[in-house]
Amino acid sequence: MTEPIVFSIPAYDYLAKAIAIGGGWQVGELDRETFPDGERYLRIITDPTDRDVILVGGTCDDAATLDLYDLACGLVAAGAYRLRIVMPFYGYSTMERSVHAGEVVTAKTRARLLSSIPMASRGTQVFLLDLHVASIAYYFEGEIRPIHVYGKSLVTAAARRLGGDDFVLACTDAGRAKWVESLANDLGVEVAFVYKRRTSGTETSVTGVSAQVARKRVVIYDDMIRTGGSLINAAQAYKDAGAVAIDAIATHGLFPGESLERLRSTGLFGQIVVTDSHPRAVALTNEFLHVDSTAQLFIEHLSSNR
Repeated sequence: MTEPIVFSIPAYDYLAKAIAIGGGWQVGELDRETFPDGERYLRIITDPTDRDVILVGGTCDDAATLDLYDLACGLVAAGAYRLRIVMPFYGYSTMERSVHAGEVVTAKTRARLLSSIPMASRGTQVFLLDLHVASIAYYFEGEIRPIHVYGKSLVTAAARRLGGDDFVLACTDAGRAKWVESLANDLGVEVAFVYKRRTSGTETSVTGVSAQVARKRVVIYDDMIRTGGSLINAAQAYKDAGAVAIDAIATHGLFPGESLERLRSTGLFGQIVVTDSHPRAVALTNEFLHVDSTAQLFIEHLSSNR
């Protein structure tokens, strides 16, 4: 069996390179061009015929989604005998169900789009990292095989690095309590969460804290940080309850606009740690925002699913 060849969409070149280097695999070459009218030209230079192809690309925005779709279709058409899509971030994951009449379940429509990628002769797999809702994996249709990759090893390592041996692992709301409790059990530490009350269709207020955090170091985990509003509210609640230091961990860091600076300016957090699942976090890396690589985690899953 030939060694894998690694391609990527532009937004994830950094991760594809790390995976290729870590796995000792070849990096595939592409020719890309954008025309004045916005249309994109794509040519596959490195021949994928009868090769095991790894394609790295998340659906972090609509352009990235189409880049991923176009390149995946092209690689199969060019003869890849197997296609394995590494998808560190699955966009629209919070739109996984319809609450109001007429709402489009975008998480499902995107999965249907990706499911229409032609099947490679030896099959197509998609590796999805820490989905906001695990059932999204079942939105993929046909013969494509979704594999949910859990980033628990990265999260627990980051928590131990931040909190040391004695800290409370916390979450932003009770909805994440079971997952955070599982992480806390692995770490051998206490767990806490905040109680919330919805005050309007878009706002909530914290009404209490579930555990004793006075004079304790608190590390808050959430699967995703967007603008950071829920994280700030939770951190303030833990501080008001007596926490002496607060850090935060998330698998996916999106940080649109000035979100990261907003988090920093509160003075609530010592450090925030996320993975490189989203290119925005990679671009914003600094002494306040630490970004851990997912490359080795994906290499392990790719190597065990050959």
